[in-house]
Amino acid sequence: MDNFIFSTVADIEFGEGSSSLLGDRISSMGLRNAFIVSDPGILSLGLMDQALADLVKHKVEYQIFSKVTADPPEQIVLQAASELRASECDLVIGFGGGSSMDVAKIIAVLAKGNQKLEEMYGVDKVTGSRLPLIQIPTTAGTGSEATMVSIITTGETTKAGVVSRVLLADKVMLDPRLTEGLPPHITAATGVDAMVHAIEAYTSRRLKNPISDMLARQALELMSKNIETAVNDGSNMIARGAMLLGAMKAGQAFANAPVAAVHALAYPLGGNYHIPHGLTNSLVLPHVLRFNLRDASSMYAELASIVCDTPNMQENDRAASLAFVEYFEELPKRLGLQVSLREMNIPYEDLPRLAEEAMLQQRLLINNPRELKLENALEIYKRAF
Repeated sequence: MDNFIFSTVADIEFGEGSSSLLGDRISSMGLRNAFIVSDPGILSLGLMDQALADLVKHKVEYQIFSKVTADPPEQIVLQAASELRASECDLVIGFGGGSSMDVAKIIAVLAKGNQKLEEMYGVDKVTGSRLPLIQIPTTAGTGSEATMVSIITTGETTKAGVVSRVLLADKVMLDPRLTEGLPPHITAATGVDAMVHAIEAYTSRRLKNPISDMLARQALELMSKNIETAVNDGSNMIARGAMLLGAMKAGQAFANAPVAAVHALAYPLGGNYHIPHGLTNSLVLPHVLRFNLRDASSMYAELASIVCDTPNMQENDRAASLAFVEYFEELPKRLGLQVSLREMNIPYEDLPRLAEEAMLQQRLLINNPRELKLENALEIYKRAF
């Protein structure tokens, strides 16, 4: 067995209504003043109300920054950091989707030291410490609550990542009730996003290890067995809880065994056309899986028994790996998601430029089980069209 390092968050609490215990949990940490990072939708839906009531009950002061947008740009991060520095807060809470949690991670570091944001981009570039950090996800998708990654939009169409163990939260609170009001299409897209995390972690060419493998398999089992129920019956708390736990396990997996070509090809779609991240992953997923079959067949076969019925198939049987790919060709259709770039009004003549932009994501492409070149990226986009 090869040597490996596995890192994850320090403390995880799961349970319906657990977010309503936030004030009690903060008090037990000896902290008194929380800076909460969220978005306008979370506030308007009242998802934070019970948590805020518990903060008041336990005399925890708080300040809310609710200006986070999808694919958060640098200016939002810097504004949040400035407001945090000006406050007397001793704790940062990410309360929302992946964007809010990503911003929370970064500002917890920016407010503690003198390092500039542009100096943090890359792997292990964070030099300082951070304020205490709690993450509370409201979607079952990104797994950001359990990762050491924060993705920030750096230009009109470009993104950059900060990857550092410093970003791992002190505590994660998983409350399935917070995901109850998610519309079916968001439940579907974020769910597929989390499944991609599990698949790419399991097949990653770099840093794949027995613990990330275990978590990826568990995540894929939880989500494949519950995603359709969660989409079709959003009030089913068993399915909602399974999706939330599965998304976090996938996050723990890919935080250690990084994602690959699906994400590399998805990023230009989000950056250029502002398509939600989960949907961009779903659009290219089956085509990347088919491309990878040559080199990932045995691993896909191992996962096939988890997501689909593979009777009389050996784990290394090509038929099982094909069944795995076909499952993910059909799943987005069953979930009611768009399945082609054409449906998203992406011009065919844009595909060469998208392929060039995807090739800039070398930090992801080096993890792919099969080497992917520019002509391969273009062919995958054409197949997705």
